[in-house]
Amino acid sequence: MKSENLKIIKSLGLKATTQRARILEIFQNSQQRHMGADDVFRILSQENSGIGLATVYRVLTQFVEVGLLERQQFESEKSVYELKGRQHHDHLVCAKCGHVEEFYDESIERRQQKIAKERGFTIQEHSLNLYVDCLDETCTRRKDQEQR
Repeated sequence: MKSENLKIIKSLGLKATTQRARILEIFQNSQQRHMGADDVFRILSQENSGIGLATVYRVLTQFVEVGLLERQQFESEKSVYELKGRQHHDHLVCAKCGHVEEFYDESIERRQQKIAKERGFTIQEHSLNLYVDCLDETCTRRKDQEQR
């Protein structure tokens, strides 16, 4: 367990517990940038951590409240979380399997700024989510498992 994470958690006004530190570590080390409570719980269960799903939900909510995580709710009912403070990015969200890909495109960013300016606005912040269908016929994440 990283003692640095305990310090971060404490500095945000939360009690520094090993459960909170482990959940933060999962987000820091995971290849998967957007995780739901179930994803975090699955990792903890595989480790036999003894941390329950209710605790995961509670910690995720606390991390959002103190600005450590950002909560996204794409067109599904499932909330996903990602570390806050990373470089701005937009999202491709697969409507078939729920997979989320991050991307950044400077030309899209410039175009958005231009559109806002032409209409007399300045962008304070924005979120661009493109809802897509993955083209991978063998996608193991697909919910409907239909063949195209």
